[in-house]
Amino acid sequence: MKKLTLFFAVLLLWFSTAYLVHAKEVVGWVEKVQIFPGELIVKAKIDSGAKTSSLNCKCYNFFERDGKEWVKFTVVNWEGDTIELEQPLVRIAKIKRHYGEKQERPVVKLGLCLANIYKETEFTLIDRSGLNYQVLVGRQYLEDEFLIDPGESFTRKPACKVD
Repeated sequence: MKKLTLFFAVLLLWFSTAYLVHAKEVVGWVEKVQIFPGELIVKAKIDSGAKTSSLNCKCYNFFERDGKEWVKFTVVNWEGDTIELEQPLVRIAKIKRHYGEKQERPVVKLGLCLANIYKETEFTLIDRSGLNYQVLVGRQYLEDEFLIDPGESFTRKPACKVD
């Protein structure tokens, strides 16, 4: 009986340790995130329904650098702080809109900090000025790291240490 009790105690300890190691950050449906390069803090809607993240950008310009296509764009947060970025074009995404029309959007890769987790992820560039949040954070960034509490908002501040 003692061996069986010890076995279950060890098994319980192993499962709790495995759970803690794989614990996920819980975030609200809206959070402040930090964009890299530039370290601009913006308000973001956390959206598990979107595969790719998107970034508010009223205008962008394509240009060539070292034989590759790049995109120059400006990002403005809710306080009017602005950063101008130049990033290599990853691809052109064809997005099917909710009313059936397809839209082409440039895709760039940027660093993103949510809570204390920094990852590089793809962003489509789109005019989101008619929407409440400058950034929509999609599943590609969220997977394996986050759980969303839809009853909460602005629970975590971006706190990443990026070298």
